[in-house]
Amino acid sequence: MGILLTETAGAGSMLPVILMYVVVFGGFFYFILYRPQKKEQKKMRAMLSSLEVGDVVLTSSGFYGVIIDITDDTVIVEFGNNKNCRIPMQKSAISQVEKPEE
Repeated sequence: MGILLTETAGAGSMLPVILMYVVVFGGFFYFILYRPQKKEQKKMRAMLSSLEVGDVVLTSSGFYGVIIDITDDTVIVEFGNNKNCRIPMQKSAISQVEKPEE
């Protein structure tokens, strides 16, 4: 009978240790994976909200162009020196913005 009591008491003392591991690993994943991703998304939203006509942008496909017109979720980008090469694209396809020098 004494053996059974010690085994059940041992299993109950493991619960705080398991909870501690869950909290430690949860904190680790939050600070290593989740938090930096949220910071990057916030930075990208701020960049896309500051777009203006005349900004030079780099698209996700690697093309440089100049913004000609902006609507809610799309932009019209002019590529190269040819004024006939204007392509509408989603704002999410822009990966980098360079403001024109004044």
